[in-house]
Amino acid sequence: MELAAPTAGLGLILLLLEARETLGGAHSLCLNFTVRSQASPGQSWCEAQGSVDGKPFLQYGSDSSKATPVGLLGEKVNATKAWKELSQTLEEVGRELRMVLLVTKPEKSLSGGPPSLQAQLCCQREAGECTGASWEFSINGQRALIDLMTLNWTVIDPGARGIKEEWESTWDLAEYLRRISTVICCNWLKEFLEHWEKMLKPMESPQKTPDSNQRSFILAGIIPLIIILSITIFMIHRKCSAVPAEASWGQERATSLDQQLMT
Repeated sequence: MELAAPTAGLGLILLLLEARETLGGAHSLCLNFTVRSQASPGQSWCEAQGSVDGKPFLQYGSDSSKATPVGLLGEKVNATKAWKELSQTLEEVGRELRMVLLVTKPEKSLSGGPPSLQAQLCCQREAGECTGASWEFSINGQRALIDLMTLNWTVIDPGARGIKEEWESTWDLAEYLRRISTVICCNWLKEFLEHWEKMLKPMESPQKTPDSNQRSFILAGIIPLIIILSITIFMIHRKCSAVPAEASWGQERATSLDQQLMT
């Protein structure tokens, strides 16, 4: 019974963390690339789409070498410094990924056409900090994923081992892509969110992003619950601790009565 209080304390901490996540405002920025070793006439060898929280805001093609805004979100930020930097970076990343595709020697494509590489960069911000960054690669459907916060690789399909080997053998490439995802991407997202803040709120589900009244309501329900749980746990722990002492006193009392009867 001595573990009751610590275990309950851990439960309360988890409850508070869940409440923080419920009230938090995490946002993600993702860039999806399609890179071809060979392109047909009129076809871009590199195409990219950008989205925030799953909502598209950008389209890119290597034929024009520039990013085109998509929807209201794109129109809102296409004149910012971050947008200009993003356009230049998309072109640079496309060239780097094409080099990876050319030297990786992927498995044959099921369609019989030239090999292609799909890559997705995602970064996440919450409470003013970068909390996640990853790259997912796929060559001819063979996938590999790297979590750049921990540098852990997950080779989902055997045919994608070449991507991991190329990454690990080319330090400059690894460092370049790591910096883009953990630093630059998060900075882009930070600047874009300053312009999107008012636009994103109506688009988000009330269940995911409660307004101030909902936050107050949730907190008003959580705080009394925590107090009640704390008092209940304290009383149970105190009662359980007192049981051995009472049992010992009762045993001593019974022994004393037996001795009196024997005399």
